Parts: sequence; C-alpha cells; structure tokens
Amino acid sequence: MSTSAPENTDADAYTGVFGAYRFAVRRSESSLFRLYAVLFGGLLAAALAIGFGLALIVQIYQTLGGPGGSFTFARALFILVGLFVVAPLMAPVLFVARHHRRHTSDVRYDRLLATAGLVFLATLYVGLIASIPAEFLLDAELATRPAPTGLTAPVVAWLYAIPTRYALSFPAAGALGILLAHRFGR
Repeated sequence: MSTSAPENTDADAYTGVFGAYRFAVRRSESSLFRLYAVLFGGLLAAALAIGFGLALIVQIYQTLGGPGGSFTFARALFILVGLFVVAPLMAPVLFVARHHRRHTSDVRYDRLLATAGLVFLATLYVGLIASIPAEFLLDAELATRPAPTGLTAPVVAWLYAIPTRYALSFPAAGALGILLAHRFGR
C-alpha cells in the first residue's frame, strides 16, 4: 500500500505573511474583502507598523542615558501596544488566506472578516477619542481637548465623558469581534 504525496497546488503556494496577502486577494471573490486587504489590512497596517517602529527608535534615543527599569518597561509596552494595533488589522487577511487554503471559496466568510476588520478600525478611532484627557501637555504647554462640534458632537461628548482608563475596551472589543467573526463564520 503506497501513499503518494499530495501535489503542490496553488493553495500551497504561499509562504509567510506577504505571500498570504497576495494569495487571499487573488482567491477572494469579495470586493469588500479585497478593498480591506489592500487598503486597511495591508497599507494602513504597514504604515502603522513603520510609525510604531520609528516612534520606538525616537523613544530609545530619548531615553538612552537613563536607568534601565522604567525606561525598559516603557519601551516594551510601546512594542506591545503596536502589536495590539497592527495584528488585529492583519488578522482578517491571514484568516481568509488560511480559510481559502484549507476550504473552498466562501464569499460570505470573506465579507464577514472584512466587516469585522473595518469595525475594529472604527473602534480604534473611538478608543483614541475616548482616551484624550481633558488637559494635557503639548510641547511643554498646557492644552485642552477640542470641544465637540458638528453632527457628531453628542457622540464625541459621550466619548469624552468616558474615563480614559476604559478607552482600551473599545479596540479590545473590536479585536474580539474579529475572533468571533472567524469562529462563527467557518
């Protein structure tokens, strides 16, 4: 009894993150997913990763002569925050690539993951608004957050009223939403 090795098909053609992106965009039949994968899961995630990397370099440069304890913790925390922002943006694309590699094409799954990624992006923005303190130092001057105006003023005022320590709950819920969309979309 002999078993033959499976053929190397197009589904096995990708290796690594960049290959998974190309594979997922090529294989998906959902325009929404393709738009998400290129613009938000791809370009925006790359820009944020580069931004966090450059900011980390600046932070290391500014704290070079200081003692190790709290400065080292702040650097590690900076990397962790960057990971918690960039990884959920990339997750829908990687989940879809994995899904297409293991299963048949499913447009509904692709749309669901793209929507969950867009919701996560919105929760990042909402979390940023909620995290703005009433007063903060900007270039050694005391500044206050801008007053909410326009059509979204009631929503922004509500977000300002949320204690800043709860601002991270919005992106955390968005990231959990991506995992739940993956789990229930299969």
